[in-house]
Amino acid sequence: MSTATGGGFQDPPAEVLAEAAAAFGLLATPARLHIVWALAQGESDVTGLAERVGGTLPSVSQHLTKLKLAGLVRSRREGRRQVYLVDDPDVVTVVRLMVGQLAERAGLPVREPVRLRELGA
Repeated sequence: MSTATGGGFQDPPAEVLAEAAAAFGLLATPARLHIVWALAQGESDVTGLAERVGGTLPSVSQHLTKLKLAGLVRSRREGRRQVYLVDDPDVVTVVRLMVGQLAERAGLPVREPVRLRELGA
């Protein structure tokens, strides 16, 4: 099923590639990527995320629902509010690596949270 390439790596099964493509597809919008970036910095509720990413409450809520259904984020209740956090630490690693590399190439500071809109995304 899987074949070795010149580098000695085996090709992943089709199911794994499809799952990865779906995850990358969910992160292919600047708004969702920004939400995951923000949640990678720490937990937040919808209001805090909307303020941080510059979206409306309904829009951010819809993005969170899609990310939650895909298993990329989860939520927990704190009193009357839902608090969201990234559910997959590997996704955080990928997002931080990609955004950090792009920020460095653009000459932007990497330690500060980067608004994706500032990167032209």
